[in-house]
Amino acid sequence: MQFLRSLKARARELKQFTLVAYYAARDPRTPIVARVLALLVAAYALSPIDLIPDFIPVLGYLDDIVLVPLGLALVIRLLPDDVLASARQQAGRAADRPTSKWAAGVIVVVWLLVLAWLGHWLVGAIGR
Repeated sequence: MQFLRSLKARARELKQFTLVAYYAARDPRTPIVARVLALLVAAYALSPIDLIPDFIPVLGYLDDIVLVPLGLALVIRLLPDDVLASARQQAGRAADRPTSKWAAGVIVVVWLLVLAWLGHWLVGAIGR
């Protein structure tokens, strides 16, 4: 049970650092290299599409466990101290806000439409 709590705590930290990278990338004081890297890491971490799909045993989660933390660590090293402090404050405030069920619903509907289109396409491709 302790392992599960530790894993959940690490996941929350990772989410928090992803938010920090996102807010740092939007700050005009952030150097362009750090900005581009922060956007790429945040987009990859928050994207449902992975380099290695999660359904592949062990390897599916390896990219999330290795690539995202390494990318976030590099972003944080590249950020000026004042930008990092500001981004941490913004991420802290954002984490305190309630989540939007409406936005989650829209995302689910979009994914269902994409899956339906993909299914329709597959049925048509197999039928030919």
